[in-house]
Amino acid sequence: MAAGGGAPRSLETLINEAGGAVKLLRGSNIGPYVFPGIRPEFTNWRDEVQSWKDSVALLEQSYHMTELHLRGRDVIPFLSQFALNKFDPFQVRRAKQIVLAGHDGNYIADAILFREEEEFFRVVGAPFASDWLLYNAQGTSLDVSAEKNDNWSVRQAPRDVFRLQLQGPQALALMQEVTGNTLPEIKFFFIGEFQIAGKNVRALRHGMAGTPGFELYGKWEDQQAVREALERTGEKYGMRKIGALAYSTTAQESGWMPMPLPAIYHSAEMKPYREWLNNYYLESIASLGGSLVSDRIEDYYVDPIEVGYGGLVDWNRDFIGRAALKEKAANQKRTKVTLVWNDDDVAATVKASLFDNEKPGRFMALPTPMYATFESDAVLKNGKLAGVSQWSAYSANAKRFISLALVNVEDAIPGTELTVLWGEPDSRRRTVDRHEVREIRVTVAPAPYFDKVIKTGQQ
Repeated sequence: MAAGGGAPRSLETLINEAGGAVKLLRGSNIGPYVFPGIRPEFTNWRDEVQSWKDSVALLEQSYHMTELHLRGRDVIPFLSQFALNKFDPFQVRRAKQIVLAGHDGNYIADAILFREEEEFFRVVGAPFASDWLLYNAQGTSLDVSAEKNDNWSVRQAPRDVFRLQLQGPQALALMQEVTGNTLPEIKFFFIGEFQIAGKNVRALRHGMAGTPGFELYGKWEDQQAVREALERTGEKYGMRKIGALAYSTTAQESGWMPMPLPAIYHSAEMKPYREWLNNYYLESIASLGGSLVSDRIEDYYVDPIEVGYGGLVDWNRDFIGRAALKEKAANQKRTKVTLVWNDDDVAATVKASLFDNEKPGRFMALPTPMYATFESDAVLKNGKLAGVSQWSAYSANAKRFISLALVNVEDAIPGTELTVLWGEPDSRRRTVDRHEVREIRVTVAPAPYFDKVIKTGQQ
């Protein structure tokens, strides 16, 4: 994953050589994240997307998730320094969505934390949380050891566990049958253990896009037997295997903002971390795209309050960024919404990208048109900046083009009409085709969109 050959160079060095963090990220030719180890489609992405609403979907997570394994008697005290979450109580066989903030209170990353044993934890998600915690674990005096299990984008080799998701209205019935009616009752965000095809399997109980679901994992060498049993039993429930194209649309429907730009690129406090990171880490080679144009990298950051994690914060103890985050909570300026893109404007942009030689629109790949690691598109109201749109996709369930966005609190009322600028002005990246920035009308809707709109049929 390194950019170029030779000896590793630190992120701090790369920023200085580029003339600033914005120039570094805006100059990267890395495109959108590509899910490794999985084909784009198993059948077709439209029906695959609809399966997690209408029947049951089998989603692949064995290859793209980074894991950090934390062991030791001081893991909770260690995590309490960096994660804003409440950790008391946190029993064995439970999970939490942990959120990490920087010294300025801005968002660094979130991930799912599995407590497998009293002194064994898994951090699972995009690499940003694992990298930040690994860096800090290497310098701590607490009884904590950390081992990173990279995803297949970095190293294609057998992993510690396979990981699958079953989602949709038929997920519970399928799970009951494939376990021979021995499936234990598992409460939300608890972890249960049982057998499939004679193999020991654990499952985190949760849901995605408004439907019940299970995240299954077990020994890497046991996955074939488990997969075959799921596929065989799943036929009667209309199960679909989900390819990378369909998987890429899950976040927009469920309201989870998966990869905001981590707030690590500017502050003096983060300089030692930038000197530790090198061009073998995604943070150093990632790209920043979209129509929001600023020379200040801070203008691309988000904070945990506006992203929707305020309810997770444990204000009764100290952690990195607490004071700054407290100020943000008291003076919240933006909030997370879904933007529903105007059908006619989207169609006109697609048409212009394909057939207009004079004023081409920026190409919109379906179902996910993102063309950078981090996307930040300007959202306007009456010509003035009102927010930023970050994750966009065509939802085959909603039959609409939607995106997750942060907009000014006063503009977040459902039904409010805004405008997204689609394109990348004066792009320096070869991955971006020649185009003119276009205005696309959008309407504010709740986030998550699936749970509040598709499920109820109302907007």
